[in-house]
Amino acid sequence: MILDEFMPAWHFRERHAIRIAAPPARVFAAIKEVRATEIAFFNILVWIRRGGRSGPESILNPGASAPLLEVATRSGFIYLADDAPRELVVGTVVIAPPGIDCAPTPQMFNTTLAPGYALAAMNFLVTPDDPNGSLVSTETRVFTNSPSARRRFARYWRLIYPGSALIRRMWLRAVKRRATRG
Repeated sequence: MILDEFMPAWHFRERHAIRIAAPPARVFAAIKEVRATEIAFFNILVWIRRGGRSGPESILNPGASAPLLEVATRSGFIYLADDAPRELVVGTVVIAPPGIDCAPTPQMFNTTLAPGYALAAMNFLVTPDDPNGSLVSTETRVFTNSPSARRRFARYWRLIYPGSALIRRMWLRAVKRRATRG
């Protein structure tokens, strides 16, 4: 997996998978096209996460018109890999030391950073399952590079993990619906 190149070690992780009766190219296209409105519970869960506040377009406030990955990569995430139709990897900085510009770069994921960072990477991996089928998985990994960042992120992870896991499973179901449309 390309995800391993950017995040070979992690402290927090979640992984989900689904079988889809569609070829990898169609599934990969669906991954890139899914909108937040197609993911069950997404808007209500991110509304709760935002504390009901509105704000600029972001992964937590994506609107209805643009694909979710497009919104994410315009608002804090970056593409680390786009290897169609096999794997897509995005990453972001979740925690940065105070006063440091935290705009993510691919190099951040392959270098030693000053203490205080939490980096997150997420992939979608599409594996041919039979002549017209695919196994699709998504994995999220978070690496923290100091005990204080780990403790800080652990508190956040305990709060958001149930909703995050539900969103990932519903995201895969949305990909399946989109990829198997007639």
